[in-house]
Amino acid sequence: MNLFGFCNLSVVPCRREPSDKSEMITQLLFGEHFEVLEEHKNWVYINSAIDGYKSWIDRKQFLPISKDTFEQLYSSGYSCSSDLVGMITETTDNISLPVTIGARLPITKGKEFTIENKKYTFQGSVTTPGAKPRRSSIVEDSFIFLNSPYLWGGRSPFGIDCSGFAQLVYLLNGIKLHRDASQQVEQGETLDFPEEAKPGDLAFFDNEEGAITHVGIVLPDMQIIHASGRVHIDKLDHLGIFSEERRNYTHNLRILKTLL
Repeated sequence: MNLFGFCNLSVVPCRREPSDKSEMITQLLFGEHFEVLEEHKNWVYINSAIDGYKSWIDRKQFLPISKDTFEQLYSSGYSCSSDLVGMITETTDNISLPVTIGARLPITKGKEFTIENKKYTFQGSVTTPGAKPRRSSIVEDSFIFLNSPYLWGGRSPFGIDCSGFAQLVYLLNGIKLHRDASQQVEQGETLDFPEEAKPGDLAFFDNEEGAITHVGIVLPDMQIIHASGRVHIDKLDHLGIFSEERRNYTHNLRILKTLL
């Protein structure tokens, strides 16, 4: 098929099935690119180059790009928007739109870039992931999302799920995480004891059937920041997440992993 795309909108919903009524399973952020695997009426089935996640999106909600542009985006350096909200202006057609933190910008210096003869200018702060992520940066970036509302499939500060939260914070620091917690748990090295965990590591939690259903980022002093209802901070111990607000354990600890 050899059809490729570039997300040229702020946030694009990605569906399980080719229908506006179908469950949203993730979102594309501005600047993310993908390969089209299948077409169905007004929908395309895509494979994200960011995390290999497959979903359906509306064919009106992306910019078609060539294979050469796709491969260049895949292999070249990039920066990310580091403000909660920044502004992108497509100067070719004089169109402006807001973009959220984590928007992928195909630049390594300056704030201008071109995609398929369309010129863009970014207004806002950027971060360029370094070669060696710092734990302190992961912790600091996680705090940016405090009180963001939980949204199944969400990947923005205006609505985010637990694995989308971990993925975005790590993305800002140059680490690629898979999309779902059940996939992320396969990455990194296992820690044998909770006391071995350091700030920035990931903690995974399971349900009664033993399936991984939740993930959070470890903070100093045996605390954890995670998206459940909203992004907030709770206590973490060998049993799981203890909510002082609710005075009970809300999640059962299964495994701790480090990618740092």
